[in-house]
Amino acid sequence: MPTSLLIVESPSKAKTLKKYLGGDFEVLASYGHVRDLIPKNGAVDPEKDFAMKYQLIARNSKHVDAIVDAVGKVDHVYLATDPDREGEAISWHLVEILNKKKLLKDKTAQRVVFHEITKNAVLDAIAHPRDISQELVDAQQARRALDYLVGFNLSPLLWKKIRRGLSAGRVQSPALRLICEREHEIKAFVSQEYWTVHLDSHKSRTKFSAKLNEFGGKKLEQFDIPEDAEQARMLAALQGHSAQVGRIEKKKKTRNPAAPFTTSTLQQEAVRKLGMTTDRTMRTAQQLYEGIDIGQGTVGLITYMRTDSVALANEAVEEIRGYITERFDGEHLPKNPVTYKNKSKNAQEAHEAIRPTSILRTPESVKAFLTADQFKLYEMVWKRTLACQMAPAKFDTTSIDIHVGEGVFRASGQVLVFGGFLSVYEEDVDDAEDEENAKLPLLEEGETLPVDKLYSEQHFTQPPPRFSEASLVKALEEYGIGRPSTYASIISTLKDREYVILDKKRFFPTDTGDIVNKFLTEHFAQYVDYNFTAKLENQLDEIASGQRQWVPVMDSFWKGFHKQITEKEGISRAEVTTESLDEACPKCGKPLSIKFGKRGRFIACTGYPDCDYTRNVGETAEQAAAEAEAPTVIEDRTCPECGGELHIKKGRYGKFIGCANYPKCKHIEPLEKPKDTGVTCPQCKVGSLIERKSRYGKLFYSCNTYPKCTYATWNPPIAETCPKCQWPVLTIKTTKRRGTEKVCPQKECGYAEQIAPPEGKEAEA
Repeated sequence: MPTSLLIVESPSKAKTLKKYLGGDFEVLASYGHVRDLIPKNGAVDPEKDFAMKYQLIARNSKHVDAIVDAVGKVDHVYLATDPDREGEAISWHLVEILNKKKLLKDKTAQRVVFHEITKNAVLDAIAHPRDISQELVDAQQARRALDYLVGFNLSPLLWKKIRRGLSAGRVQSPALRLICEREHEIKAFVSQEYWTVHLDSHKSRTKFSAKLNEFGGKKLEQFDIPEDAEQARMLAALQGHSAQVGRIEKKKKTRNPAAPFTTSTLQQEAVRKLGMTTDRTMRTAQQLYEGIDIGQGTVGLITYMRTDSVALANEAVEEIRGYITERFDGEHLPKNPVTYKNKSKNAQEAHEAIRPTSILRTPESVKAFLTADQFKLYEMVWKRTLACQMAPAKFDTTSIDIHVGEGVFRASGQVLVFGGFLSVYEEDVDDAEDEENAKLPLLEEGETLPVDKLYSEQHFTQPPPRFSEASLVKALEEYGIGRPSTYASIISTLKDREYVILDKKRFFPTDTGDIVNKFLTEHFAQYVDYNFTAKLENQLDEIASGQRQWVPVMDSFWKGFHKQITEKEGISRAEVTTESLDEACPKCGKPLSIKFGKRGRFIACTGYPDCDYTRNVGETAEQAAAEAEAPTVIEDRTCPECGGELHIKKGRYGKFIGCANYPKCKHIEPLEKPKDTGVTCPQCKVGSLIERKSRYGKLFYSCNTYPKCTYATWNPPIAETCPKCQWPVLTIKTTKRRGTEKVCPQKECGYAEQIAPPEGKEAEA
């Protein structure tokens, strides 16, 4: 019979640890959080030092029952939940539950922490248990209480002032502000024209180009050639002159490797290099951390994936340096181990960086045991970790001035002379500008060169780029908004609430998101202020390190926030959602305004209901009138049902293709051909389920025979029969708390089977 019980969060981790610990240990999983705040007002009581009312999470009650039953049969209890604030809080909640049942009177319940799931690390942790850290628990409780108070007070206000079903969050709202402000910058941006002048030349068989850098003794800046006439004047002055090599400047340049991965940089690089979302990245990293059977038993392949640290354990560095010595020549190994300093504003919880548990476990040696995502992510972590302890790359850079008349052209080139760490790994960047790495011929000062071509290029300044997932994560970290472990859930929340859409891997705010942001920035400016949000994160860190008490932090926040909520109750909905236009209604002459409805913003007459004039935002009155009079006809196609013309029409969810004979013929189809999942519709058993988008860009799946069959589901369908109710289709559902599951879409059935553990545990109210 086991004498000890080890409690972890994930069932897959439990299986791995059971193999390490043998018969003396029972290993059970809590399946994430076991208690949460009651889902109603009063769960946090500001009048009683923010006392918090908890209840068991219903879906995990059976796992708690199993833990309670097992505790009664053992002598020692080890709490091995994840090594962060959330994990500490889960252990604390378990002890609270066990104490209420008086099960720990004659037993020890101790905390054990390990950052990698290898046999040595686990056994060492169990040999050195500790008490639960109340400071870490307090920091997590403060975060949870803050998120609850913001959500339960601000969200109902959004319902009243904008639309039902909306929500606001302590960190999601500043993140939304980032995206909306960038969009406003782009819309307000006025492009500016400028020109550059270039020279093409060659020596022997090597062709190269140079850019005009000086003219008439004056160094040229970006806008010094502002228009066509000016560049034409310069080109005319340069024509007919020979080219002569002037100053040649050669420099040696080195480039150092990037630090090993933190949670934030792992998410950024996975988006850039692998095209994985932050959600998918963290799910995959969790699988690699919790353990994979690689033919010789189950082992965790990477260290804990929620960390701000860029430090590596001494033993790991020694192993990496040994590997470099064996596999590379001596130049690739620096004389001393390379160390890195953290640049993050709110770096906390000094764990290790994310690294392979053994550098000797090469990606190719485990490839056969990994999924495609697991292999790509593991290979990236492995290469980045190896590269971080390698020598810098070395370049020879050359800059050459070429004189043509009164102009001086500059040609630059860069040659890699020693790859160093670049032979293993190179970091990607967002929106990078091309470096001048042209190959230049060997030239000497005073040498005459042929002028093959003199020409100019027209340019226009560009607005700042919209955020990608990678650049948004980077901005969240730079501003100190949230924690790296919450970035994926912040982004998911913004998409799920339909505040933003991701189009061509860039974030666009929806009308709803823009209205919510406008309301919050105008009426709750302090609480979506980047500095305020970062300051609050710093205070949570100070609670975790024992430098602050959590109740005074909560009290300071609540007094101002509650007062502001009360003051804003009197704002009218029209004040928030309506914007005046300096334009008269073409139908009745009354003023027009931009209004906000169920389907987003639209232009409408203020004389409603007497005047029903409306049109789309961004559309002129003339365009709306012309489209109403002359619909766009689809050429070379007729209606498949009645043979009539097909027109591009406008509906409540945007443009679509419809029959010109409506309402006699009601044939409709989308403008873009939807993706077919190949899964037969379980309702009509005739059509197949296709991928569609809602009016805000959110994906859903419906029968392609619509409107004959109205079956639809939000989750991706798979052609598997439910083992419980025999419904012919299951769907894939991913949530923060339950992970990825196969679920039956029939609500009355309730079948669910977990296929991947939860990505993360920190989430907003």
